[in-house]
Formats: sequence, C-alpha cells, structure tokens
Amino acid sequence: MRSATCLLCIVACWASVARAQSLLVTDPICEYQVDPIGIGMTRPRLSWKIVSDRRAVMQSAYHIRCAANPEALQAGRDLLWDTGKIESDQSLHVTYGGPALQSRQRVYWQVRVWDEQDQVSSWSEAAFWELGLLEPTDWQAQWIEPNLTEDRTASNPCPMLRKEFKLAAPVRRARIYMTCHGVYELSLNGQRVGDHLFAPGWTVYDERLQVQTYDVTDLLKSGENCIGVVLGDGWYRGRLRQGNRRNLYGNMLGLLLQLEIEREDGTREVVASDTSWRASTGPILKSDFYNGETYDARLVKDGWNEAGYDDSDWATVTAKDFDKDVLVAQVGPSVRAIEEIKPAAILKTPAGETVVDMGQNMVGWLRLKVQGPAGTRVRLRHAEVLDAEGNFYTANLRSAQQTDEYILSGAGKEIWQPHFTFHGFRYVAIDGWPGELAVDDLTGVVIHSDTPRTGSFTCSDATINRLQENIWWGQRGNFVDIPSDCPQRDERLGWTGDAQVFARTACFNAQVATFYAKWLADLAVEQLPNGAVSHVVPDTYALSGRQGMAASSGWADAAVIVPWTVYLCYGDKGILAQQYESMKAWVEYMIASAGADCLYDADESFGDWLAFGAQRSGSTPKNLITQAFFAHSTDLLARAAAVLGKSNDATRYTEMLEHIKNAFRQKFIAANGKLMSNTQTAYALALAFDLLPPDQQRRAAQHLVEEVKRYGHITTGFLGTPWICHVLSEHGYTDLAYQLLEHKQYPSWLYPITKGATTIWERWDGIKPDGSFQDATMNSFNHYAYGAIGAWLYQVVAGIEIDETQPGYKHFIIQPHPGGSLTHAQARFESLYGPIMSGWRKQDGRLAVEVEVPGNTTATVRLPAVTLADVTESGKPLSETSGILESSQAGEMVVLRIGSGRYMFASPETHQD
Repeated sequence: MRSATCLLCIVACWASVARAQSLLVTDPICEYQVDPIGIGMTRPRLSWKIVSDRRAVMQSAYHIRCAANPEALQAGRDLLWDTGKIESDQSLHVTYGGPALQSRQRVYWQVRVWDEQDQVSSWSEAAFWELGLLEPTDWQAQWIEPNLTEDRTASNPCPMLRKEFKLAAPVRRARIYMTCHGVYELSLNGQRVGDHLFAPGWTVYDERLQVQTYDVTDLLKSGENCIGVVLGDGWYRGRLRQGNRRNLYGNMLGLLLQLEIEREDGTREVVASDTSWRASTGPILKSDFYNGETYDARLVKDGWNEAGYDDSDWATVTAKDFDKDVLVAQVGPSVRAIEEIKPAAILKTPAGETVVDMGQNMVGWLRLKVQGPAGTRVRLRHAEVLDAEGNFYTANLRSAQQTDEYILSGAGKEIWQPHFTFHGFRYVAIDGWPGELAVDDLTGVVIHSDTPRTGSFTCSDATINRLQENIWWGQRGNFVDIPSDCPQRDERLGWTGDAQVFARTACFNAQVATFYAKWLADLAVEQLPNGAVSHVVPDTYALSGRQGMAASSGWADAAVIVPWTVYLCYGDKGILAQQYESMKAWVEYMIASAGADCLYDADESFGDWLAFGAQRSGSTPKNLITQAFFAHSTDLLARAAAVLGKSNDATRYTEMLEHIKNAFRQKFIAANGKLMSNTQTAYALALAFDLLPPDQQRRAAQHLVEEVKRYGHITTGFLGTPWICHVLSEHGYTDLAYQLLEHKQYPSWLYPITKGATTIWERWDGIKPDGSFQDATMNSFNHYAYGAIGAWLYQVVAGIEIDETQPGYKHFIIQPHPGGSLTHAQARFESLYGPIMSGWRKQDGRLAVEVEVPGNTTATVRLPAVTLADVTESGKPLSETSGILESSQAGEMVVLRIGSGRYMFASPETHQD
C-alpha cells in the first residue's frame, strides 16, 4: 500500500512537472525593450509572453520579483519589490511598484505565471533595466564647443574631439552618458562605441534633447585611454527645407559627455567634457543630409582616437552654459544599418554615364571597396529613377545634391562609407572610378530606425505581394528617426498628415510604439498656445520664420489619431496619458474656431492632397473635410477620455460630437440624401467617421459605389485613400474593393508596379503612362501615404482586426474576406502577446482558414456563408476540438470564440462579397 502511494506521488509529481514545462514565460521586456540601459522612467512598465503546447491557455495570476543583483534575484532574498501572487490576466505594461529608483540604478527582474488551471510556470529568465541620469545635477560634464575657424553659411569639415585619461585600477562598470548639438560618432580606445546612426536624433532641441547611454566596461583598459568624438551638422545646423536654409537650431556644434567609472575597489571616477579636451578636423570635409558627404582619405589622422597621439597642435575648446533641464533619456529606437544588398546591375546609359542599379529604391548609402592612386576622386550621385530614355534623372530631388565624394589615399585597398548623410536612391551614377567597376566593389547599406518587423502579408497574386513589399520599403526609408514624407529631396520632414494616414499600417508592419511616442512628444511641445498643431514635426517652418503654418485638417489631427492608433495596437494607456492634453488642446482649438454653429472652417487646409484629376488639394470641398475630421478627432478624444477615466471629459466630447455631426448633416447633406460633394473621398470619410444618420448610410454607400463604377478606378487623395476600401467592405461591397486593389491601370496601387516601382509613390502617376514624369517640384518615388492600403490587406483580406474593448490584441477578431482573383492569402503579426496568424485558401471546393492565437489571448473567428455542421477543425467536427470556447450560428455566419493555439478550419466554399 505504501509503495502504491509512493508511486502515485511520483506520477503526480511527474505530471506536475510536465504541466509546468508546458507553460513558459518568455520575452520579458521593459518599456518595449530587452534589457534597456539609460531609461528615464522611474516607474517603468514590464511585459512578457506566455507559451504553451496546450490550447486555450490564459494567465490567471502573475508574480514579479525585483532585486539589485542577479544573485539576490535567483535566491529570492533582499528583494526590491515582490508582488507575491497577483490574481490578474495582465501581462502587458505592468507598472513597477517598488521603492523609488535613483539615477544609474539597475534593477533585475523576473516573472512567473499561473494558468487557468492554477498551474504555475517556472520563473522567466532574469532580465533587467537600468536608469540613466535623471536630474540636471547628475551632470558634472560641461558643454564644449571646438574653437575652429568655420564658414557658418556652408557645411564645414567635421570637428574631431579627443580626451586622454589614465586608469590605475580594474574596472567593475563604466557608462558613457552623452549628447551633442549636431550628430556624433563615439569611439573609445580606437573602437567605435555603439551602432547608433545620427545620434542624438531629431527632436525639438531647445525643449527635448535626447541622451544616449553606453556600457563601455569592456572597452576600457589599465593605463592610458582615449575618448574620441566626431561631430556632424545633422539636423541641428545642416540644410533643412528648400533653399540653402541652415543653422535652424544653432550655428555651432557642441558636445556633452560624461564617462562614469566604478572600480572593483568601489571607488568612482568621472571623465567629462571640459576645457581640457582638444579639437581638430580630419578627412570629412563636408557632410550634409541633403547634399551628401566629401571625404579626403589623405587627411586621415591615424591613431587620433587612441592614447599616445600627439595633439599639441590641436585647437582648444570653449565651455558653454547650456540648459541641462532639456536633457531627456532616449525614448525611440536608434537609427541603425539594418541590411546590406548588392547591386543588381551596372549600366551604361545612352548619355554615356556609368550607373549602378541597386534593384531596389532604398535609403542609406553605398560602401565602396576601391584601389587607385592618391588623390583620385570618386563621385557618387544618387537618384530614384531613370528617365524614359534610360538616362540618370535627378530633377525631382530639387536642390538636394545627394552626392558623395571619396578622395583616395593611395594606400592599397580602401573601404569607405559616409558617416553623416543618407540618400534615397535606386540608381547611383559613378564618376572617376579607377579601373573597371565591378558589382563586388559596391554594397548598399540600408538604414532606418530600428523598428523590428512584426507583420507580413502574402497572397496568390505576385503583384499584390510586391505592393506589400513596396509598402514595407517605403516605411523603412521614411522612418529615419521621424516619420518623414520622403527621404531624397530637399524636404524629408515630419509631415503630420502622412504620419496619421499611415499609422495603422505602420503598426502592423513593425514595432513602432516608442518611435511614435518620441515623435508625439515633440508634437505636443511645439503645439501652439491656442492648441493648433504644426504641419510638420519638428516644426522647421517656424524656425525659418514662417509662423502659423499649422491647423490643417487631416494633418493636425495626427495629434489625436496617432496616439489612439498606438493605444489600440499595443494596449498602451501610457501613450494616451502622455498625449491627452495635446489631444484635448487640438480639439478645443477646433471647438473655439467653429463657434456656436459647430462648423469648423477657420483654417487653410491641404484638402484631399494629390487626389486624381484635380489640383494638388483635390476636388472634395475642404470645408467638408475639415468638418469630418473635426468629428473624428472629437470622437476619438471622447473615447480616450473614457479609457483614462476622465468621465466629465468623456461626457463633454460625446455630447459635442453629436452637435458636430448635426452641423455636418445640415451643411453637407442635400434633400435627396446625397452629399453636396459627390466624390469618393466625401462618401468615404462621411461613412468611415459615422457622420450620417443610420437610415442614410446604406444609400450613401450606394452613392459611393456609383462613383467608383462611374470612374472605374480610385479617385481619392491622401485623406480619402486610407478609408475607401474599408468603407466598401464594411457596407457589403468587398468585391468592389478588390477591384480597386487589383486594378493595374492609372490610377491604382498596382499601376506604379507596372512601371517598375519598388516603393510607394507620392503621386498616382509619378511616371505617366507615356513614360514622362509628373511635376518635378513634387514627385517623390518613396512616399508612404498611399501605402495605407496595407492596413486593409491585414484587416480585411486576411481578416485580423482589433477588439477596441480589449486593445493590444488581448481579444481580436479573425474574419477573412476571400475575394477578387485571389486563391489564398495569409497575414502574420507578432503582437506583444505573441504570434497572430490568419490565412485562407480555396482548394478543391473548400475554404481552409488557418489561425494562430497567442497565449493569454482569445479570438473570435467568423466564417462566412457556412453552417456549424459544415465546419471542421484539423479534420474533426467542432464538437471534438479542444480550444473552442464558444460556437454559434449567426445567420449565415459561423462564430467561434477560441483560445490560444493553432487551428485549421475548413468548410465548403461559397461565394461572398
């Protein structure tokens, strides 16, 4: 009996271990980052994923513990914070609740969870976060500027600054905290520190200047050491906007750097920027984002950033007393070199030029491998397209030169790439190459903000797949620290309208929460006192003397739409809390401007920018557009107020919304029920923003259909395009939305692909059907706004949709819409909870729908035009399938609520709209 009891205990223990092993906690992150250092939040938020080999796994409780070192954490002693078992299914954005943290403090943490059966997981792997310098008084460093002779009206040789110091004792830990006026590259003992590009990034410098933190423990050595920094103009004093506008933020480059060393014996030392530093110039003769970089390798100062170099002839530096209250920890992702590609071909144009075709319109630069006599000058000019004759075309760059020059040292094989510039290009014209140019001599370096890719869409149509890749390449190329309009001409600005129309697509394609959080903070800082929002962020118009360039509907509404979109996609209330006053200020500005009749039409608007067949602002009346976005932003603000528990505001803006809608109806709906403006954009916005009475929505949708059929193609511009296919699908016309998607003649999403496009164009006809170009003053071939169709591919074609009541994909809807000529489609998305997938395939008279749901979430699957009895999962009747929590028949649709896991549903194929 005793032995039987023991055997039962052993079996029970084995079963318990097996169950625990099937429940894992993975990917612990702090503020969206893995083991971040230098953060500025004293109450950061923690998230994790749950993985199991069982279906329908839900977290029922969690337990977080934090400690000052990994040994205490593993032992579970001397803990900074121990939550104990918390009954909750929350696994995203759990706020640290331990003692107040201090500058430089590192906290180690781990978490374990219980599932719905009260089985507990093992502890997650230990993770950590580390704070940066939180207070201005933490800085011992001085701002310094090099005493170099410069022409402040042009790009100058890049300053090089250095400082030697001696270490006598072994080092336990070392950090460099730094920022600059301009952009920088940092080295320690001759080695590059970090892989950031263009740090400290582009912000409203006089209000928010980001600080980077680097762990340099392993780069220090006993004895003599040397810090080296190269500064570039960047956004701070380089060219910005059209014309030769420079020095918008200042005309002197400067450095602020603090190296903090903790020795093994516990003593500390600080090496900081001060007047003991020395400065000179070197091989970078000029470097500018618009114009490019010139580098003379004969001027390289070998060993300048290593100890022992003779800097006796270098210039001194001057200490400056700049405000340290503006310093903030870096929030968004750094710009990095992400990918390398090789040229597709080397061409000889009809004009006789040697041109390299990269095969892809990209953003970054070429890295050269070259050998030749000293003084040989290699020039690289960058362009997006060739003209109809096959010659190099740069007119659409306007005044941006996009030209790099490398002057050889003559010291054997030389490898070079620029430091402080970037280009938008597919083609590179190369002059002065010594010898025969070969593909192996060149490498394309693709750069962008390091926003990891989270989404993919594929289908049976190769051209649509190319469209999805064009959208992704357009996003990459225009997410270079800010969401810009274009990456090539003399602009490259943070246009708010482009950002808001594309935000939902961007959130599918990549993890962009902190990217937007950083940019939105600048939007709020630059908001005018009356609440108006600038056309571009950061606001270069105001800096260059053009005040009042603000409050364009559909552009300024980015202040509300983008934070709301981030909240929906990441379940992040923090972004709403951060931006709420900014959101509110913009809506209150419109309310004040509208007056008693609630009609907002007080400001100049860009309208439905670059719509088909009209002037740049489109043919939809601007006052209709402004009123529509007035309603939309007010609606979203009311929802945000409710989420944040601001009940009075929620009530106020909900009531205001009804007044705004009534004003829209009285102003823009004719007696026959049609809108006063019979355009696709007018109907798309009115229906998308729920501006019409319920009894008129069906008729309005029919009018929209009539307009689409009358033209036979899309006619919308920047503001209408994101909504038109969604509205058609919402009102039962998915078949017509597919026709718009699959249309290949101008204007359409696929037309540019027939002309060789590898990114999204600014205009529907950047290259006209006859091969000629649109107006060169506004004709970017890398401009992501029309790529907003990507959200429809994910949300409707593949059918992945957020449940607004449980944002961040805590619960989501899977409702694919097969249609058009497609025989299959699939979307994958890496949510903060884990992988989501929805794919469908028509085969042998059946429709197969494959679904993946991550741990700690549920999904509602809607299968159209079938009955419960007809649906199987992995070949079995639904009644025999695990993970299905509920099932019902809703008219001709089967509705299933399912838990985590992978599923393969199949049913007879029937026609649907």
